[in-house]
Amino acid sequence: MTKKKPKNVFQPGAITSEFIGNSIYKHQTKTSIGAHNIFLGQVRADEIDGKTVSAIEYTAYEDMANQKFHDIRESAFDKFDLSCMHIYHSLGTVKTGEICLFVFVSSPKRKVVFEALEYIVEAIKADVPVFGKEIFEDESHKWKVNN
Repeated sequence: MTKKKPKNVFQPGAITSEFIGNSIYKHQTKTSIGAHNIFLGQVRADEIDGKTVSAIEYTAYEDMANQKFHDIRESAFDKFDLSCMHIYHSLGTVKTGEICLFVFVSSPKRKVVFEALEYIVEAIKADVPVFGKEIFEDESHKWKVNN
């Protein structure tokens, strides 16, 4: 696999099922792929201090975050036998029940996609400077703590 320049992984607002479906569809004709795995991060209606989350507003240091996503992508390609990978994250407001993170990996082998996906998602949570402001039903807010 050749090294690629960092690309913009951010999508405005929620990541739609149509966007996800189109991303997956592109790989149907690749006969060397034996397995795909998908992670969809969805905004939860958590209750915090007696208030229910209605949305999360995502912000990021975009250049730095895109570089981190790129580094994670390259590291995963070096570490695992992957055929392809897509990573997309929302910026802006995403309502509860909507998708904010989409990670898709493909490989000739089934076991690889499970290991790679866990590695990638954990690295994103630990290293990428994306911040979420939880917005509650009463329109108050609190900065999200990753967990």
